[in-house]
Amino acid sequence: MDHKEIVEKALLALREKISIKPIGFNLLPEKFTLSALQKLYEAILGKELNRGNFYRKIKNLGILKKLDEQKRGGAHKAPDLYSFDEENYNKALENGLTSW
Repeated sequence: MDHKEIVEKALLALREKISIKPIGFNLLPEKFTLSALQKLYEAILGKELNRGNFYRKIKNLGILKKLDEQKRGGAHKAPDLYSFDEENYNKALENGLTSW
């Protein structure tokens, strides 16, 4: 099996799981923005997602913790940083996503 086949199989597996299991814990840094999380989901799904809908749905899952810090260095208002709530994330892995 070549590298392209491996990547395609992995992407297919992620696409199958993304609607029933949370994704991102091992694919993002410890602290990340909602924009980075959305870009990850968009890359996996191969399509753009509506920002407002994505943010609302992902926050309603209860798998994120909003940190008391913002990402620095941008020209605009610094976006809030988040991390995964490991306990809730693991529960969602075990039980599946209920509000997605």
